[in-house]
Amino acid sequence: MPIEQRGVDTIPEAERTSGPRDLVSILLGSNLCLGVIVFGWLPPSFGLDWWGSVSAVLAGTVIGTLFTAPLALISLRTATNLSTSSGAQFGVRGRLVGSVVGLLLALGYTALTVWIGGDVMVGALGRLIGLPQDGVAYGVVYGLLAAATVAGAVYGYRVLLAMSRVLAFGMTALLVLGVIAYAPDFTTAALPSAGGYLLGGFWPTWLLAAVAAGLSGPIAFITLLGDYTRYISPTRFTSRRVLHATWLGLLLGLLVPQLFGTFTAYAARAALDYAGPLVDASPGWYLVPLLLAASAGSVGNAGLMLYSMGLDLDAILPRASRARATLTVAVVATACVFAGHYAWEAQSAMTSFVLLLTAIGTPWAVITLIGFVRCRGVYDADALQVFNRRARGGVYWYRGGWNVPAAVAWAAGAVTGLLAVSLPSYSGPLLSLTGGVDCSFLLSGLVGGVVYLALTPGGERGRAAEVESGAALRVSD
Repeated sequence: MPIEQRGVDTIPEAERTSGPRDLVSILLGSNLCLGVIVFGWLPPSFGLDWWGSVSAVLAGTVIGTLFTAPLALISLRTATNLSTSSGAQFGVRGRLVGSVVGLLLALGYTALTVWIGGDVMVGALGRLIGLPQDGVAYGVVYGLLAAATVAGAVYGYRVLLAMSRVLAFGMTALLVLGVIAYAPDFTTAALPSAGGYLLGGFWPTWLLAAVAAGLSGPIAFITLLGDYTRYISPTRFTSRRVLHATWLGLLLGLLVPQLFGTFTAYAARAALDYAGPLVDASPGWYLVPLLLAASAGSVGNAGLMLYSMGLDLDAILPRASRARATLTVAVVATACVFAGHYAWEAQSAMTSFVLLLTAIGTPWAVITLIGFVRCRGVYDADALQVFNRRARGGVYWYRGGWNVPAAVAWAAGAVTGLLAVSLPSYSGPLLSLTGGVDCSFLLSGLVGGVVYLALTPGGERGRAAEVESGAALRVSD
């Protein structure tokens, strides 16, 4: 299979041969991995019992999916990725905001997937063949996972889609075996070693779990969904079918692995760490399936994230090819894996990462969705590519390539979210107004959306009319 040559340029209609089933396959198969499973461990580590943990994961994932899934329809119309598509709201240069947000999201999740998958692999190999649990072993395993991930990401969408189809069936079978393997030791009680509720009470801790473990999953896809739907033709498949496929793929692809993580966290008594107790509690017969899940699943998920990172860097540096951009971000992601293993504590690092990126990513997604509704899904696909061609002008040029009101609205939302976030090592000053409950997600999205609506009353409607009539707008610096 040849290496994909497309970057963030417009996908020609003849190459848009995927469908809703492919979208479900890639969202399901790529997420059945330890990098997603480990998020199900967070609620038990926060001190919640089984039912509290499950309800937090369910509520956060369902709400996040309802909010995130419509973003898939944007790239269905524009035939390019979401960060480039956001140029309709932010300007053809201002859409770099989306590229940076997407780059950070994918970078963090790639590093997390390789980190957790590598730790489980080393532990399983230690029990199977006596592999030493030292720095050399971890370095070799991380390196092998990273290399396999790069190969899939560089080859591109078609290879990743084929891999996801296989993983959707193979990983499901391995997880079913895992339920059987860990079931004898399962408990629904809160884990004593967690030390009680992390935030001192049930509801504050439950809300933290709903955001950190549930909501963070769909939010991770706010810039990724377009990487797949740009290959689906709107002339062959309706928006309704694509939206339903996105809902189904996200719900199955996130709830199945996360709830498996919650289940095994209680069975393995994994309150303070997940990878070590998971391996230690595994019966001998499940070590090989666990090793396969840690390796194959990690490569599938990290490969997809790395592919998205390559697209985002390609969008930031148009002169770089997608393959070269992918190799560059792979080096950075691998460095983050080693930093995570040696310098960070898993629960604190994961919680901080997802809450911070949710706070800065949500207002971008809200503004982009508002623009989609306002313009009725009508975009000038050619005008979105002005920055990539190193040209000027077009309907989305605004002022010097930036729509300043949109950038200001995003910044206001992001700053508000950061001031309202509650991290293990930092509490924002706005927490005193919310009773100590982390509402950073809600506040960042609300402020970003309200400021954008106030600064750009009806802006996209006029531009949609210009696109429909074929008019060209050129705004000078």
